[in-house]
Amino acid sequence: MVDAPTDNIYEAISIVAKRATQINSEIKKELIEKLDEFATYNDSLDEIFENKEQIEVSKFYERLPKPHALAVEEWLEDKIYFRNTKEDQQA
Repeated sequence: MVDAPTDNIYEAISIVAKRATQINSEIKKELIEKLDEFATYNDSLDEIFENKEQIEVSKFYERLPKPHALAVEEWLEDKIYFRNTKEDQQA
């Protein structure tokens, strides 16, 4: 069950959503770094060059599973570390 670790479905969804945001940031950063490797800078706005390497990298990232799907998979496999800060404050 999705809510088993927290006993609260809303808290579980919130944790998964935060992880999905982290995954998305990591993928976006990685994609930008790879695209920058192939970037060609041109002063003329009239000319747009197709860079096959950039296109292939973009297509690869488009085929990756979506961040929310990866986050749900990690959650179900108990790979996401979380802690309840309210319980920590009471102790």
